[in-house]
Amino acid sequence: MTEARAPMRSPEPSGHAASATAPVIVVGLHGSPTSWDAFSWAVGEAVRAGGSLIAVYVMPMVEAGAAVGIYFDHAAARQARQEIATELAREAAQRARDLGVPLRFVTETGDAAHALTSVARSAGADLVVVGRSAKMVHHLVGSLGRRLVCRHDAPVVVVVP
Repeated sequence: MTEARAPMRSPEPSGHAASATAPVIVVGLHGSPTSWDAFSWAVGEAVRAGGSLIAVYVMPMVEAGAAVGIYFDHAAARQARQEIATELAREAAQRARDLGVPLRFVTETGDAAHALTSVARSAGADLVVVGRSAKMVHHLVGSLGRRLVCRHDAPVVVVVP
């Protein structure tokens, strides 16, 4: 479940404002090449439809080392995640601004499927976009894209590079 939300709003690009009926697209972004592919696809869709974009970075609640009892510096991990979020927000804002797409960047903590669903519901999103997972374990237990498609909360596009 989503534990915390720390919205970081980027300025609206000049000359382009989404109308009240314009589509809202939520895209998962964590910095991998496939998540940037999904972001690019979502920006293109927002441009075509005259919509706006909400980029969501989801931070894990528990670090892998802490889950198995290995000493873990939680403060350093939290600081590193915040730095990643800040850099992602900056890069996403620049890319969206270059194409004239209104963007809001949101940082969530917890499970990615629940966080994206929660943001999509609260924003009244018309579409959720994620990149296809390249992790082998997701072929066995189910990827984020598959988990979102099964929820039926909003149409989902899984971008395959």
